[in-house]
Amino acid sequence: MKKHGQVVKYSKTALKDIAVSGLMIATIEAAKAALGFLPNIELTSFLLIMYALIFGVKTLYAVPGFILIEGAVYGFQLWWIMYLYTWPLLVVFTLLFKKRTSVWFWCFFSGIFGLCFGALCAVPYFFAGWAGESLRGGIYAAFTWWVAGIPWDIIHCVGNFTVMLLLFVPVKAVLKRCYAYIYL
Repeated sequence: MKKHGQVVKYSKTALKDIAVSGLMIATIEAAKAALGFLPNIELTSFLLIMYALIFGVKTLYAVPGFILIEGAVYGFQLWWIMYLYTWPLLVVFTLLFKKRTSVWFWCFFSGIFGLCFGALCAVPYFFAGWAGESLRGGIYAAFTWWVAGIPWDIIHCVGNFTVMLLLFVPVKAVLKRCYAYIYL
């Protein structure tokens, strides 16, 4: 227990992690705002993949902050529940394949994530439909929602692939320099 007048000491690394998480969140939010007029073309997937490749597990510190800000800005509705697992899942899968260095691997990885995004996001509709009627209603609700969004998932896939192809090398170089400056 801390007595009155004692100073709490924080590690410099912990403070750096907080600051870096804030910068990650701010960058993702700024990119979302800048590209908000384009349907399903986004930099969130790209940035989370790049941050995970360079900053590793520390990227997971930024994800909850990003998700909370999204909910605060756009409202905590059913879509928000999807964010609770899709974005952390993207970071975790990126960390599992972190040793892969091929730009083509990351282009396909990012594209596949964009293609699967709608299926991942259909999960809450399964539970919403199931609660409303029956197991059959849940499957119908999730499947219908997913199928209706397939054209948007294709756009998401192509956008993610293209963004990764164009920006992977330059952004990776910049982020590596940032990491070295901050942590080394």
